[in-house]
Amino acid sequence: MNNLDALHARAKALGLHGLLAHWHDAAAAEWLHNLIEWEEKERARRSLERRLKEARIGRFKPLCDFDWTWPKYCDQAAIEALMSLEFLNEATNAILVGPNGIGKSTLAQNIAHQAVIHGHTVLFTTAGQLLGDIAALDSDSALRRRLRHYVNPTLLVIDEVGYLSYSNRHADLLFELISRRYEHKSTLVTTNRPFAEWREVFPTAACVASLIDRLVHHAEIIAIDGESYRLKEATERSEKRGRQRRAAKP
Repeated sequence: MNNLDALHARAKALGLHGLLAHWHDAAAAEWLHNLIEWEEKERARRSLERRLKEARIGRFKPLCDFDWTWPKYCDQAAIEALMSLEFLNEATNAILVGPNGIGKSTLAQNIAHQAVIHGHTVLFTTAGQLLGDIAALDSDSALRRRLRHYVNPTLLVIDEVGYLSYSNRHADLLFELISRRYEHKSTLVTTNRPFAEWREVFPTAACVASLIDRLVHHAEIIAIDGESYRLKEATERSEKRGRQRRAAKP
């Protein structure tokens, strides 16, 4: 394929039908290459902006600032493997398990952001937001439409599973969602509860074992252990303010 044919293919991919209709007139123009390149870059920029907005990742600390020395245990190589996004190509899941405040959400946000940057569709939500949203719908048609909203993204991140307890209906809807994404799309879950305690999260649900089985099949399960990093930061801020007050005294 020569350069002009390549430009024609790029213009066709962009859907520049007016330009294509007058291709013989435009083909010799010096601005043709720049025009197509400008259009490609602008569309890529707008696509990234739209996907970042729709992903709802929120503000987060970048991975380069993550303190890997703070957790007592964290498999950094496993997290970096998730950052490579290979698990999205395989439509497998990832579960980050660890106590509150250890950095699970920060790691999940970094992985989600990396996926958006590399062209994937992403949705980041907490378990409470997700289940409250879909459980509030009464009509079957509205529920089907809303489930599609959560089924469609290449990566769905469900943060904070285990912080609240849920009803049978919540459990059934989560099982339905995980089942629809199973082996087609990747789901990343963060939880402060080992799977043995998920019956306390869904105390009366009959589908808990099936839900866990469907979620962890073909999944990368990464355990993180240690003290709360948020508590560490709060303690350090308090100590710093105390030193400043003492230094300010006459």
